Amino acid sequence: MTDAGDRLEDRRFVTGRGRYTDDIAVTGAAHACVLRSPHAHGRILGIDASAARAAPGVLAILTADELRADGLGPIRSPIDITNTDGSAYANPGRPILCADRVRFVGDAIAFVVAETENQARDAAELIDVGIAPLPHAVDPVAASDAAATPIHDGVAANRCFDWSIGDADATARAFADAAHVACLDLVNNRLSPNSLEPRVAIGSYDAADGRYILRAPCQGVHMLRAPLAGQVLRVPPDRLRVLTSDVGGGFGMKLFPYPEQALVLWAARRLGRPVRWCSDRAEAFLGDAHGRDHVTRAELALDADGRFLGLRVHTLANLGAVLSYFGPSIPTRGYAKVMAGVYRWPAMHLSVRGVFTNTAPVDAYRGAGKPEAIYMVERLIDAAAFDLGLDPAELRRRNMLRPADLPHRTPFGFTIDSGDFPGLLDAALRRADRAGFAARREAAAARGRRRGFGLAFYVHATGGNAGEISRVEIGTDGVVRAFTGTQSGGQGHETVFAELVAERLGVPVSAVRVCQGDSDALLRGGGTGGSSSAIIGGNTLLLAGDAAIAAGRAPAAQQLEVAVEDLEFADGAYRVAGTDRRIGLLAVARAAPIRGEADFATDNESYPNGCQVCEVEIDPETGRVEIARYVSLDDIGRMLRPALVAGQLQGGIVQGIGQALMERAVYDPDSGQLLTGSFMDYGLTRADDLPAFENGFRPVGTARNPLGLKGVGECGTIGAPPAVIGAVADALGRRHIDMPATPERVWRALAPR
Repeated sequence: MTDAGDRLEDRRFVTGRGRYTDDIAVTGAAHACVLRSPHAHGRILGIDASAARAAPGVLAILTADELRADGLGPIRSPIDITNTDGSAYANPGRPILCADRVRFVGDAIAFVVAETENQARDAAELIDVGIAPLPHAVDPVAASDAAATPIHDGVAANRCFDWSIGDADATARAFADAAHVACLDLVNNRLSPNSLEPRVAIGSYDAADGRYILRAPCQGVHMLRAPLAGQVLRVPPDRLRVLTSDVGGGFGMKLFPYPEQALVLWAARRLGRPVRWCSDRAEAFLGDAHGRDHVTRAELALDADGRFLGLRVHTLANLGAVLSYFGPSIPTRGYAKVMAGVYRWPAMHLSVRGVFTNTAPVDAYRGAGKPEAIYMVERLIDAAAFDLGLDPAELRRRNMLRPADLPHRTPFGFTIDSGDFPGLLDAALRRADRAGFAARREAAAARGRRRGFGLAFYVHATGGNAGEISRVEIGTDGVVRAFTGTQSGGQGHETVFAELVAERLGVPVSAVRVCQGDSDALLRGGGTGGSSSAIIGGNTLLLAGDAAIAAGRAPAAQQLEVAVEDLEFADGAYRVAGTDRRIGLLAVARAAPIRGEADFATDNESYPNGCQVCEVEIDPETGRVEIARYVSLDDIGRMLRPALVAGQLQGGIVQGIGQALMERAVYDPDSGQLLTGSFMDYGLTRADDLPAFENGFRPVGTARNPLGLKGVGECGTIGAPPAVIGAVADALGRRHIDMPATPERVWRALAPR
C-alpha cells in the first residue's frame, strides 16, 4: 500500500457533505435538554416542575421518580478488579438521573422534552429544585481524608479501590541496596477532551416490534448497545439498534455509554415519538468524561553505576463523582501495562488508590493510562539524572532493553515482543542535532532567552476490544462491501480498510465500500480504541476476504466447468491451474453474491515505541514557552499509509503539547464549580503554538498479527508531555516543573527564591 491519492472520505468532508448525527433529520422528533446541578454536592429535598410542565411546547418533565416507576437501571462499570486485600471495589453505578443526591456540578437532575430546543431550555429554567448543600471535595487528596464527607453511602474516605501490582518485598530490598534513590512528586493534570463534534443522541422507539433505535456519534456501536440494552433498558441486545454516521473526533470519550443516550430512548418510548438531544460546549465541559488527574509519588532506586534496581510508585487517581464505564481500568491495568517503559527493572511495585471526588467522571482519554505512566517514569529518570549529574540520554541508554533481550517479560507480567530502543535513541539524537544544542543555547542566551532540551522514550501497549467479527460481501452489482465493527472518528479507516480489502481480493479500490456504524450489521464489534483499529479490524477484514475467496471457489469451478481443486486464485481471478482459463471474482459474484465472515483470531497486543525530542525557548520576562524544534522517531511496525501515520502522530503530539503547556480542567475547591468551563478559560493549542514537526520512522516488525502492525493513534500523546516538560525544566535549570507549564507558572519558577 502507498500514499497514492487522497483519502476516500476527504471529498465529502472538504465539500461539506459529511453526515454527522446532528445533521440527521428524524421526522416528528421532539427536542430535549438536561437540567443539571449547580451544586457540587447536596441532598435533593424536592423537585417542583409544575410551572415547567405548563410552559409552551413542553411534552414531558422526567425525573428519577418516573425512572424508578419504569424500572430503568443505572450504568455500571463492568471492570473486574479487586483490592489488594482481595475485597471487591466500590461500584455504586451511575444513575441516569439523580434521585436523592447530586454529586458534581453538571449532574443530571431532570430531562425536559418539548417541541423545540428553546422551549425545552426555557422550561428547564422554571423547575424549582430544592438542594441542601453537603461538604464537597474536588481533589483526590482532600477527598481521601478519613474525615471527608462520603460521596457514596458506605464508601469511607471515598475509596473506590486500593489496587496494587508487583513484588513489594523484592522492591523494598532493591531500595535497601540502592546507592542512590531519586524521589519525585508530580501531578498529571485533568483534561477535557473537547472533540470537534459534541455528543448528540437521537432516540426512537417502534411500539409495533418493541425495538429502540439510538443514533449517536460513538467509537463502536456494539460498545453502546450492550450496556444500554442490558443494564439500563433491561431488554435483550437485539431490541436496540445503534447507528453512527460520521464522527468528529472521539479520543476515547465517545467509546462508552452516557445517561443522555438512555434518556432519549426512554423518553421516545414514553412519548411515542423520536427525541433528540445535542450537547452544547458548556455541557461538554461539564458532562463529558474527563481524562488523567493523578497525584503521584514515584521513587527510583539505582546502584553506584546508575543501573536501575527498582521502581516504587504510589498514585491517587481521581475517578470523579461516579464511575464512568471503563474508569477503574485506566489507572490500574492501563497504567501498569507500560510502566516498565523500555527499560530493564529487577523489581517494581505500584499501588493505586482510586478516589471519588465531586467532579465529572474520569475515563479513557487518548492513551488511557499509558501517557500517565510514561510521563511519570520519564520525568523520574530525568530527576535521577539531575541528581547524579548524568546526561539524561546516557542514563536511559545504560538501562534500556536491547534487541537481544526481546521478547522481554516485565515485572508486571507484560511481554514486549520487538524493537530496537538504543538504535532509536541514537538515531533520534542525531536527527535532532544534539551535538549542536550547546551552540543554540548560547545563541538564545545572547538574545535574552533560555533554551532547553528534552527527550522522552515511550512505549505503548496497543490492543482494544478483540471481540470483532468482520464480513466481506461481493454483490451482483460488482460492489464489495466490507463490514467492520470499528468506527472511524477522522483517522482514515475508510481508505485503509478499502485498500486492504481491494489488495486482498485483487479488485479496484473504487469497487470497495466500507460499512460501519450499524449494530444490526454484525453480531459484535470491538470498537475503535487502544490504537488498534487496523490491528483488529484490518486483520479481521483480511480473514473475511480470504473466507470470501474460499466461498467463491465452488461457483467459479461450476462456471468454468472444472473441479474446485483445480483452481488457483491470484490477481482477482480464479484460474485453472496450468491453463489460461480464468474468471474474475466480481464476474463470479454477478451470478450469485459471495460472502465471507471471520472472527478476530490473532494477538491484539503489540508495543509501538519511539523517541521524542523537544527544544524550547523561554522568554524570562513573560514566562512564555515557545517550541523551537520537535523531532519524533518512531517504530510503529508496518505502515499501511505513511501519510496517515504521520498525521496520527502529529495530532497526538499536539494533544500532548496541550497538556504539557496549557490544558487543565480546574475546579474551585471552595465552591466545587468548574472554573475552566469554556474556551475563555481552558487553553487549547493553536497553529501558532506549534513548530514544523520532524517525523521519522525505524520500523521493526511484529509477528503478533499477520499485517505486522503495532498501532499508532495514541503514540504521540504518550511521548510528548515528558519531552516538552523535560525541555522546559532544562531551560529553567530545575529538576522538575508540573504540567501545565503556563507562562505564569514558568515566570514564577524564574523568580528569585
